[in-house]
Amino acid sequence: MNLVSDMHTHTVASTHAYSTVKEMAEAARDAGLEFLAVTDHAAGDNDGPHIWHFHNLHKAIPRELFGVKIVYGVEASVIDFEGHLSMPDKECAALDWVIGSLHSDMLSPGTAEENTAAYVGLAKNPLVDVIGHPVSHSFPYEIETALRAFKEHGKVVEINESTLLWKNSEGLYRQIIPLCKRLEIPVIVNSDAHFCMSVGKYENSLRLLREFDFPEILVINASRERMLERINRKKHIFD
Repeated sequence: MNLVSDMHTHTVASTHAYSTVKEMAEAARDAGLEFLAVTDHAAGDNDGPHIWHFHNLHKAIPRELFGVKIVYGVEASVIDFEGHLSMPDKECAALDWVIGSLHSDMLSPGTAEENTAAYVGLAKNPLVDVIGHPVSHSFPYEIETALRAFKEHGKVVEINESTLLWKNSEGLYRQIIPLCKRLEIPVIVNSDAHFCMSVGKYENSLRLLREFDFPEILVINASRERMLERINRKKHIFD
């Protein structure tokens, strides 16, 4: 399966990442990608940049670098069990791409019922494009309930290469992937790169998708047309 994008990456603007936008774009070019989303942590996160970072993306960073189309985004954290984000709606609406994720430094894990409610609330947010790495054992939740909410509200579920290094996360993906297949929920494969050498690297994620014979038509970034449609769904950005 050939992928056309990496839509979850972090630059030095996130304090625990180590490459510049230029270095990430060069790596995306070298990986043969057409699209790269720069999704640093939200200004309200513990390791996020100042809000001005997001205000200035459109002015400072070209729409294309080294032949790679640049998507301006954010990874925002869920901050309560209603699914609210660490980035104000106004700021999210100004960006092209919004990933919503649960991080234990921004939300103390609750019961399975509370964590499920957080995911359902996140699903209902029309500004969120992708449910980021839903495999943290810190946040046990009712997987099928959450996935049905993601489907109902048109969210894409992330298969996140970096999180496959987390303890026991593969076991959760082994529950999520076949359910996405059965429920026909679209997924996206991302690196969650925090260093340029990880951009476009998806070996373990693709192995799991192959193992479950996951339909390529449900992988958003396995098709230029599907990726463009998803990027352009809020506002027309690329032809």
